[in-house]
Amino acid sequence: MLTQLSIKNYALIDDIKVNFSSGLTTITGETGAGKSILLGALSLLLGKRADISSVKDPAKKCIIEGDFTIAVYKLKELFETLDLDYEEHTIIRREILPSGKSRAFVNDTPVTLQQLQQLGERLVDIHSQHETRSLLSEKNQLEVLDAVAGNDALLMQYAEGLEDFKKLQKELQNLINEKETSAKELDYHTFLYNELQEAKLSKIDQVQLEEDYEKLNNAETIQEGLTTVSKLLQEEHVGVLEMAKEARLQLGKIRSFSSEYETLWERLNSVLIELEDIDEEVASQAETLEADPSALFQLQTTLQTVYKLQQKHTVATVEELLEIESDLASKIDATANVDSRIAMLEASVQTSKDNLLEISGTLHKARLEVIPSLKDQLEHLLKKLGLPHAQFQFSLEEVSEFKELGTDSLELLFTANKGAQFGTLKKVASGGELSRIMLSIKAVLASYKNLPTLIFDEIDTGVSGEIAQQMAAIMEQMSGTMQVCSITHLPQIAAKGNQQLKVYKEDINNVTTTQLKQLTEEERIVEIAQMIGGHTLTDSALAHAKQLRN
Repeated sequence: MLTQLSIKNYALIDDIKVNFSSGLTTITGETGAGKSILLGALSLLLGKRADISSVKDPAKKCIIEGDFTIAVYKLKELFETLDLDYEEHTIIRREILPSGKSRAFVNDTPVTLQQLQQLGERLVDIHSQHETRSLLSEKNQLEVLDAVAGNDALLMQYAEGLEDFKKLQKELQNLINEKETSAKELDYHTFLYNELQEAKLSKIDQVQLEEDYEKLNNAETIQEGLTTVSKLLQEEHVGVLEMAKEARLQLGKIRSFSSEYETLWERLNSVLIELEDIDEEVASQAETLEADPSALFQLQTTLQTVYKLQQKHTVATVEELLEIESDLASKIDATANVDSRIAMLEASVQTSKDNLLEISGTLHKARLEVIPSLKDQLEHLLKKLGLPHAQFQFSLEEVSEFKELGTDSLELLFTANKGAQFGTLKKVASGGELSRIMLSIKAVLASYKNLPTLIFDEIDTGVSGEIAQQMAAIMEQMSGTMQVCSITHLPQIAAKGNQQLKVYKEDINNVTTTQLKQLTEEERIVEIAQMIGGHTLTDSALAHAKQLRN
């Protein structure tokens, strides 16, 4: 409930602070005194868009702050969804800066306008005679039935089931789309995969292949070179080996004379051993290497295949080609298995759908069961409110579509007169009738759920006498389980309040400001008497006022 409202620098308000009690609060004042300003400030606090023109002094900051106790509203989950710290005593603040920018805070945490609106609609419900569109909404009409039927747990199950169903449907559609796309690409992927498979890449060592190709492709040049090297090493008298052996022989003659000569001999001997080994290898290579046009052609063909594939897939190694081959195999396999995955998802979608149908069917039955009781309660209240022949018809049918609140389609029909045709509220109910219907619905709901603070803005316009008395009695009864505020011109309603606030204008230093104060019991008697008989107080008006208070 709203416990305190503070308004600074808004419209005609300079700085006011008012405390609200539980039960019924009535707000009175002359036309034009600023009651609508009070509602405008509260609407800003609940998320209405700000307008710099509503600021009293544009050079100063406008601040509107509301204190709420929210323990009974079960809002912890909403606070978690909005990423806010939950506190049973919650303070909401709205600021309009001189620059025209607007800021909002919940328990000193900055929030967006959307977050503020989501929270605000769970804290305060403002109604006026001209704002009864919510009655015309099928969703709101179903919510009334659900409140009476106590369908909260079922609705939660349905919401979770609907979310699961939509998620599975989306996954299924994505998979079907993937299948259509994959089917178009399958032939191409298969062609690429087969092309890589035929190359037998896992058996290819590209470096060795290129080396063997170079050898065979230059066999004659290599053979000629090796032969020349062999001759240079072995040619009699002038070959490198012969000359090295002669040098070793000469060093052998003097090696015993000094360790230095011994070292030289050993070094030359090592070189000679290496040269002899080289000579043997050269001879061996010369013997084994021979031109092989067939092998050369095969090597050339294999390398050309590898180079072509590397160019096609823009890679540089056989290892990268093998990775592409593996990836293509996975894609082909996924395409081949997509039908079984679709079948599994279709089964899951059907199971989820069956679950939803079961829950929505239970919801439908529960709603049907409470329609007679709700109809009787509403018609009974409307009879008290001067509509003795008012009747409702609830047409509730199941449809194939899964909607936000189930599969029910509801049409609420109404007639206010005997023998008149039933029609939708939008077509057959007048503004005054809609106001009374709305009050009756809220009165019924107050018995079944914890409603937010309910503010009636001159909903009693156009009624008087006994009907006004009945309207006041209904509001008083509602206030036993919830906080109700009524802006009213009727003394019958004003007198019923647990507290009464008066909105009035006052000129201070030639500047008109709107003021708000809580009336004492004596001031209430005077205010109610003036509502009855005008500014001139009479004994009969005062007596009537006291009678209403008693």
